[in-house]
Amino acid sequence: MDILKQIFGIIADQFKSIHIIVDIIDIAIVSVIIFAVIKFIRDRRASRLALGVLFIVLMMAISELLNMHALKFLISNIIQIGLIALVIIFQPELRSALEKFGAVSFIKNISESKSSASKHRVITEICETASELSREYTGALIVIERSTPLGDIIKTGTLVNADVNVSLLKNIFFNKAPLHDGAVVIRGGRIYAAGCFLPLSTNEDIIKDLGTRHRSAIGMSENSDALVIVVSEETGTISLAIDGQLRRNYDYNTLKNELSNLLKDDEGTKKRKNESK
Repeated sequence: MDILKQIFGIIADQFKSIHIIVDIIDIAIVSVIIFAVIKFIRDRRASRLALGVLFIVLMMAISELLNMHALKFLISNIIQIGLIALVIIFQPELRSALEKFGAVSFIKNISESKSSASKHRVITEICETASELSREYTGALIVIERSTPLGDIIKTGTLVNADVNVSLLKNIFFNKAPLHDGAVVIRGGRIYAAGCFLPLSTNEDIIKDLGTRHRSAIGMSENSDALVIVVSEETGTISLAIDGQLRRNYDYNTLKNELSNLLKDDEGTKKRKNESK
């Protein structure tokens, strides 16, 4: 009997240790979710509603604590309707977050070119184009697809599917050309489509001096992990939109270094994923 008690005691201790590990994992997952929600709210216009939501939650807790039936009934109905309203209002942001979370790397992008020499050539052609258009004060919008599929954006333009070269890009963005107002999408190291329409950013904190091209670039980078190069028609300034942020005042060398580093990170991530399989 003593031996059985000892065995059961050991088993019980093992279950307790397992339970502690599960609790730690549980807390870690909840912490990550809370952090992601806070970051999502902070980086978007949802931050303006955060205090209102917090106030409603606080009132709900008070009504539960003091057993206020009328207030509890009112707030519970507000919460039910409010959740549906929030999903409708923030549908673009939620879609963007889900697309980035569920992005699949099978889509061919510039970092998956057949060789590093091919990728280097594509980056060089893009940077030379941006540099020449900047000197000529010709506006341009070039989107480099990465892991987030841009099929919906490509459908709004004209299929090209040609090699990336300076002459073709300059002809597309020539101010009398029919496709010059839209964006060019680079997929798999090729000019896949031109004249594409991009979603405008709804961020109210964007500098008012920025025009439609820059707002479209920021909007595209908010809704995907694409790299978006903008050349200003008014100032000739070369900018790069990434993750909802606009980095400005690039030249040929700095833009080439930036693109090389960003797309090299993509290639390194892909290699690590393949090695882990």
